[in-house]
Amino acid sequence: MACLLLTAMIWGFSFVSQVAGMDSTSPMFFNATRFTLGAVSLLPILLVLHRRRATAEGDADTVPRMTPVPSARRTVLVSALCGLVLFSASTLQQYGILYGRSAGRAGFITALYIVMVPLLAWAFLRRRVTLFTGVAVALAVAGFYLLCMTDSGGALTLGDAMVFLCAILFAVHILVIDTLASGIDPVLLSFGQFVTTALLSWMGSLLEGSVNWSGAADAWLPILYSGIGSVGIAYTLQVVGQQWVPPTRASLIMSLESFFSAVGGALLLGEVMTARGYWGCILIFVGTVLAQLPPRLPRWLSGRKGETADTAHHS
Repeated sequence: MACLLLTAMIWGFSFVSQVAGMDSTSPMFFNATRFTLGAVSLLPILLVLHRRRATAEGDADTVPRMTPVPSARRTVLVSALCGLVLFSASTLQQYGILYGRSAGRAGFITALYIVMVPLLAWAFLRRRVTLFTGVAVALAVAGFYLLCMTDSGGALTLGDAMVFLCAILFAVHILVIDTLASGIDPVLLSFGQFVTTALLSWMGSLLEGSVNWSGAADAWLPILYSGIGSVGIAYTLQVVGQQWVPPTRASLIMSLESFFSAVGGALLLGEVMTARGYWGCILIFVGTVLAQLPPRLPRWLSGRKGETADTAHHS
């Protein structure tokens, strides 16, 4: 849980660097450099883990292996799939930030993936959806409207739409890790998805002709924070944390990135929302919390007395 909380904090403040990075680089080139940096930052860790694993295997040659080890092919395929989804989500998010230019706003719209996780799990994995999920969707949609629409009832902006689509893809990313990544070394999985995302971003940057090294030099601090912090550290912590925490609970903890993005935008970029926008943020946050509540109310909330949690669960 601590891993996911730290992930949320790093991601939240990363929205500030992602906004600042758009002053001198393109979204595709920014992602190419930061995911490359994120992959490179994991190389020393992979080397240390490889040496430890080799030593442990050498000491346990006579001990039968009880836990099956994922094949190299499965590890590569799952890493590539996670990288493909991550590339799509990150690209949409970065273009949305370019057009929207608001760290706090992008953070709260991205947090809608919390509502998407149980909905997609129900639609594709046949997992149960609670009554709270329906209420959460309604609140989140209302908050999304207040946050994104102007006071005169203007249309949804292109940047808002892109960030909303990226929220759906981030929900897919969480479910892919939860469903397919069991047993795979989290650091190796992170490295594989970073390499995939970086390669696709470099291809896109070359195709659109947006490689700009002088711009990267001007944006070295945002790239450094986003590459090592948001990518290398936070995404790896996400994979590690999801090994122990169910996807819906994990997404709830990581939704705190929206709070940190608003704090970072206000403190570092001087962003100020309208009262209508703040109400939208509140509704989105309440909706994300409700979407994660368990199917059965806890005893203190339901008012049922004389039962323990275990007896209530089995009744």
